[in-house]
Amino acid sequence: MADRGCPLEAAPLPAEVRESLAELELELSEGDITQKGYEKKRAKLLARYIPLIQGIDPSLQAENRIPGPSQTTAAAPKQQKSRPTASRDERFRSANIQPMFIWLLLVWLLRNKFIWTQDSNKSYTLQLVDVHTEAVQAALAKYKERKMPMPSKRRSVLVHSSVETYTPPDTSSASEDEGSLRRPGRLTSTPLQSHSSVEPWLDRVIQGSSTSSSASSTSSHPGGRPTTAPSAAATPGAAATTALAGLEAHTHIDLHSAPPDVTTGLVEHSYFERPQVASVRSVPRGCSGSMLETADGVPVNSRVSSKIQQLLNTLKRPKRPPLKEFFVDDFEELLEVQQPDPNQPKPEGSETSVLRGEPLTAGVPRPPSLLATLQRWGTTQPKSPCLTALDTTGKAVYTLTYGKLWSRSLKLAYTLLNKLTSKNEPLLKPGDRVALVFPNSDPVMFMVAFYGCLLAELVPVPIEVPLTRKDAGSQQVGFLLGSCGVFLALTTDACQKGLPKAQTGEVAAFKGWPPLSWLVIDGKHLAKPPKDWHPLAQDTGTGTAYIEYKTSKEGSTVGVTVSHASLLAQCRALTQACGYSEAETLTNVLDFKRDAGLWHGVLTSVMNRMHVVSVPYALMKANPLSWIQKVCFYKARAALVKSRDMHWSLLAQRGQRDVSLSSLRMLIVADGANPWSISSCDAFLNVFQSRGLRPEVICPCASSPEALTVAIRRPPDLGGPPPRKAVLSMNGLSYGVIRVDTEEKLSVLTVQDVGQVMPGANVCVVKLEGTPYLCKTDEVGEICVSSSATGTAYYGLLGITKNVFEAVPVTTGGAPIFDRPFTRTGLLGFIGPDNLVFIVGKLDGLMVTGVRRHNADDVVATALAVEPMKFVYRGRIAVFSVTVLHDDRIVLVAEQRPDASEEDSFQWMSRVLQAIDSIHQVGVYCLALVPANTLPKAPLGGIHISETKQRFLEGTLHPCNVLMCPHTCVTNLPKPRQKQPEVGPASMIVGNLVAGKRIAQASGRELAHLEDSDQARKFLFLADVLQWRAHTTPDHPLFLLLNAKGTVTSTATCVQLHKRAERVAAALMEKGRLSVGDHVALVYPPGVDLIAAFYGCLYCGCVPVTVRPPHPQNLGTTLPTVKMIVEVSKSACVLTTQAVTRLLRSKEAAAAVDIRTWPTILDTDDIPKKKIASVFRPPSPDVLAYLDFSVSTTGILAGVKAGRGGSRL
Repeated sequence: MADRGCPLEAAPLPAEVRESLAELELELSEGDITQKGYEKKRAKLLARYIPLIQGIDPSLQAENRIPGPSQTTAAAPKQQKSRPTASRDERFRSANIQPMFIWLLLVWLLRNKFIWTQDSNKSYTLQLVDVHTEAVQAALAKYKERKMPMPSKRRSVLVHSSVETYTPPDTSSASEDEGSLRRPGRLTSTPLQSHSSVEPWLDRVIQGSSTSSSASSTSSHPGGRPTTAPSAAATPGAAATTALAGLEAHTHIDLHSAPPDVTTGLVEHSYFERPQVASVRSVPRGCSGSMLETADGVPVNSRVSSKIQQLLNTLKRPKRPPLKEFFVDDFEELLEVQQPDPNQPKPEGSETSVLRGEPLTAGVPRPPSLLATLQRWGTTQPKSPCLTALDTTGKAVYTLTYGKLWSRSLKLAYTLLNKLTSKNEPLLKPGDRVALVFPNSDPVMFMVAFYGCLLAELVPVPIEVPLTRKDAGSQQVGFLLGSCGVFLALTTDACQKGLPKAQTGEVAAFKGWPPLSWLVIDGKHLAKPPKDWHPLAQDTGTGTAYIEYKTSKEGSTVGVTVSHASLLAQCRALTQACGYSEAETLTNVLDFKRDAGLWHGVLTSVMNRMHVVSVPYALMKANPLSWIQKVCFYKARAALVKSRDMHWSLLAQRGQRDVSLSSLRMLIVADGANPWSISSCDAFLNVFQSRGLRPEVICPCASSPEALTVAIRRPPDLGGPPPRKAVLSMNGLSYGVIRVDTEEKLSVLTVQDVGQVMPGANVCVVKLEGTPYLCKTDEVGEICVSSSATGTAYYGLLGITKNVFEAVPVTTGGAPIFDRPFTRTGLLGFIGPDNLVFIVGKLDGLMVTGVRRHNADDVVATALAVEPMKFVYRGRIAVFSVTVLHDDRIVLVAEQRPDASEEDSFQWMSRVLQAIDSIHQVGVYCLALVPANTLPKAPLGGIHISETKQRFLEGTLHPCNVLMCPHTCVTNLPKPRQKQPEVGPASMIVGNLVAGKRIAQASGRELAHLEDSDQARKFLFLADVLQWRAHTTPDHPLFLLLNAKGTVTSTATCVQLHKRAERVAAALMEKGRLSVGDHVALVYPPGVDLIAAFYGCLYCGCVPVTVRPPHPQNLGTTLPTVKMIVEVSKSACVLTTQAVTRLLRSKEAAAAVDIRTWPTILDTDDIPKKKIASVFRPPSPDVLAYLDFSVSTTGILAGVKAGRGGSRL
């Protein structure tokens, strides 16, 4: 290099030199010259204008002297002349190349790390410096201020921005050999400050104007010294040098800018700051040049390579959406979204607070546990009646005393713990779960089994008796037993005899049930415990006392665990709320195995030494008035019923004049939360008030399997407030808002209170969805209870247990309202006046259509109001919802009376649709009527809703009348035809295609090339393989024939099938006198005989034609088909069994087909044991192996030919 301290005499470059530099740059970009040649030629051109550069011959500098003014002036007109575009020189001279010269010169200077500086003599010196220092520091400083993204993307767009506000990204770490995207030393242009365009500024630079450039240099270098503006007498070279220095000051930052983003196009951008610059590129030869523009519209002479332009165009295209978007079903976006009604009611009240129940009073000291209470009554009051069981005629068949209950429970506990062993070890351990399977007509044995398990520290799991293998919900109950680890079931001798049996005489294995051992607990099967044996279960801890099953809305069955502490607290709370006392009589019509029937009739009654009269369901069906008769006969003080029982009693009370209900002080209505219970209660009171029934006696209550008893109405003598009713707007309830209305309107719901909160409980009302925020006073929500008398968990289901049993209600501000968790009850309601609880529905019956809520029980009540007794059989109506177009649709199924006509059916359905539409303002998707007693039944005769829904979805409901009304309820149909978004309706097929997966293609494993082995060449065809298998694995069973009961009737091993095929082949050749290629019809039923005959044909070279034999009871239709196949296939012989042969030659067959037209018929039942000389070996794989005929539904006969190669292995 030349001495860097020598002064440089700068001058404007002539046009010819600039054109040569531009042409040289183009040659390098197109690969016409190497980098080394480019450097050499460029240095040669610039040698005279940059003297004293090392490596340049002074003679070259002399040859390239700066031309005089006249030469410069004369060169100017040349630039203005028009030139043809045939040559490269003329193509480039037609453009303004001044900017290109400046950029190329600066690239060369910066590549060699030169910078212009001014010494004390105001002459410029070329010095070697580190070009990164100031540029990187300035870039980083402004990078931090603007917080631009990391320099990982390439940018190549012209941007209008001043130097002061422009922050070029850093590219100092970029590779210098990135091909055509960024060649080493390529300079990018940046518009300078205070100029509206680039070209005038460059013209002034060439002409010697240096004021602006020096100013720009000063302003763009905050850390540099301000350059002094040269005088007017300064040489043009000095002026140009000053301009170059200023331009270089900007280029220091540009050289280290981020790689350009080639994904953005060369288009005009709005005026915002983005670190994007335009790279100067060239076009290939033969292509016309393109003029690029900056953001200010300044044309820039640039020629872009076709490959680079193609890459830019590709990257400018819109980015493809992420792969996951192709798998997202945007069907919901195509549906009409129902907009909320601006006039819909909204809650306006204040936030509710926690409702605290009365504290549990200590009262008379009681034993510490329920078992201790049983022991006390069993030893001190052994003769006191505990439970009376009735038969189907209403007679008392057995009365269980407390002494008998205690002694028999002890026997059972002792037997379970000591007499059941497995490998000399006890079969049961404390904490094991045991199933209790007892019918509804045997409460005595259930009670003994329940308390026996508690005494043995076992966990009873009461379930229903499986009557058949296809009981509704039986499979889900089996899943519960399996998850609980139940392997022992307790039952009675009579019940076990009625269970479905297997062929071995054992109880059949029910679908979905775990293997169970059945133990009969009748007295003769129990062992008497020693006198010194005493059970250890006396505590009231948190251990599980029993598990109660619950069926959810979807049909799944879960087990709610109740601890000993909760059981005891529930009994004490019920005793205080109901005012139970010793020796009282309770008439129980409910199921004693679960819910209120278990809590009142089995548990709380023992705590208070009460006498329970259990009325079975079968008796209620035969005599609905039986429970009232028993109340009158036993002078019962309390009765436990459902509104259904009260309704049936009203229908049967005519002619019963001698009944009196004056002894009742509490008539507990267990389903008081149902909307139709109020009508049953009012009607029952109107009829029986004249027979001693007092209005305050009727006490509806609300309960759930999770929270046990939630609330119960109490008579005035127990401190209860007067009962209340609420007339609510159905429209408001559908939006979850309480609006009081008048009874004159049709669209109202009248509900009764279910009393006060249970003693010792805290109740709140929370929102249904999302975080459990407290509801407002005029808002319907879910009732939550915090008490020691609730369930503890869903057995084995920790996830939903936390959501249901460990809810934490919060205020609007997010603060918890209580220091203990709450249990969700699944009941929807609100707190009314006098702190009374009102229930308007259940979460399991909630149906959400659009933005409105409807309760299934409300729809049932509306349907029952439309002449139920004249048409609906025993009031059996089921209402549920199915999902159609992402929304719930209401389905109503009812059992019609046997004598109802089709006209009556549709008249009733039309009236029901009108009633539901006018009262609930919702359409019914489907209304189906089924024959009487065909809907799946629940254990106590009700309709099994989830099983009914499942049958409806599966199409196995078999209705006799159906009325579909989708047009009235499906209001969110897809939008009309319109331009869809870019992706369009997404689907799994599109997603898989985008992911590169092949659709609808499956390939099996490759077959081994057996012909590669000399030994394997013998076994190319099926007949050869059977011979080989008969010699290598003769005893391997190939086929088993099963009968309808699943037992094996016949087998065929490899050698057996081979020998039978040989006998068939010998018979065909000797008796049938067949030759190779003849067709043989095989008229066999499916079985081993058909297979042996098939291989026999292959052995002798005949072509088998399999034909289904005619049906004996339908010869007129099936026999002509057999004859047609035999004739079309040109079969020379018919192989069959003796039974089919007799059938073909019978008189019935002769009426359909002439016997003489049949070919030779051979039966293979008693053919002699003969061998053939050799097995036929086909000369080629194309030889016909068998024919397969089939008859279409239109009666067309079609056959398929299969060659030996097709059956080749």
